[in-house]
Amino acid sequence: MNTILGLLIIAIGSFGQSSSYVPINKVKQWSWESFWLVQGIFAWLVFPLLGALLAIPEGSNLFDLWASGGAGGSILYGILWGVGGLTFGLSMRYLGVALGQSIALGTCAGFGTIFPAILKGEDLFHGSGLILLTGVCITLAGIAVIGYAGSLRSKNMSEEEKKAAVKDFALTKGLLVALLAGVMSACFALGLDSGTPIKEAALSGGVDALYAGLPVIFLVTLGGFFTNAAYCIFQNVKNHTGGEYFAVKGSVLLNNILFCALAGVLWYSQFFGLEMGKSFLTDAPVLLAFSWSILMALNVTFSNVWGIILKEWKGVNGQTVAVLILGLIILISSIVVVAIAQN
Repeated sequence: MNTILGLLIIAIGSFGQSSSYVPINKVKQWSWESFWLVQGIFAWLVFPLLGALLAIPEGSNLFDLWASGGAGGSILYGILWGVGGLTFGLSMRYLGVALGQSIALGTCAGFGTIFPAILKGEDLFHGSGLILLTGVCITLAGIAVIGYAGSLRSKNMSEEEKKAAVKDFALTKGLLVALLAGVMSACFALGLDSGTPIKEAALSGGVDALYAGLPVIFLVTLGGFFTNAAYCIFQNVKNHTGGEYFAVKGSVLLNNILFCALAGVLWYSQFFGLEMGKSFLTDAPVLLAFSWSILMALNVTFSNVWGIILKEWKGVNGQTVAVLILGLIILISSIVVVAIAQN
């Protein structure tokens, strides 16, 4: 039951993340860089800080926890992850929610699971390491199939249909950006791993395991915020869009802030759910190590559901839909295979 509950919590957080790009369409009179910076304030600063405050031991503070070790590494990996987060947003712009998230998150799933295992000296060709590697390979296979479905969609649609579904659709540019986003986004997992001493300090201070990892998440997202803020401000200056923040008034400003906040809390829910879910997987070490891939696989699944709802796949033929469904089935099977092998 603990395993099922842990997976369910991760799934709920995943659904939140996959829904976080939907509010983009509700923001008015702001360019991409303006929206991205404001939602980032909520996604990478406000809500992660509020989450971190839940994990302060009695009589202590966040600075005491961060002094336990690993804080610098978490922020550094966060800065690198910020490149992934930035290009991740661009992949949505060029490929749409469904295909953009599929490619970026699939790459992120593989590297984000394998890198920490390699750094820990895990033998990936025997025992639990082999199970982990198998699960990652199945996940990547599912992503490859979904990527193929995306290429079929591109061939089946006219330029007018592509622009109607995704305004700035550009397949080649989008694929390159999404792959870069996936590799760099995997640094988030390394940041969490670097902050293990902080999590252990919170646990030893009496913090519930549900919340103990949240101070580390804040450090990683803080690093990511630095990268994204620098780029967005640069784009504001370059494109002369810096005045947009204050050009909108009254109800439009309130609308934009509310939808940016909604996007931020939905995005943060994936890592809030991941940390809570992992606390229920401690008796299943392989599933625990595979939890990053589980989150990414679910993100891809839910993002494609949103892609269908948003009519990004409108106009494609039955073969393309069948390939997409096959890819999603393969993705979900990776979780099932690892769970069965664990037992």
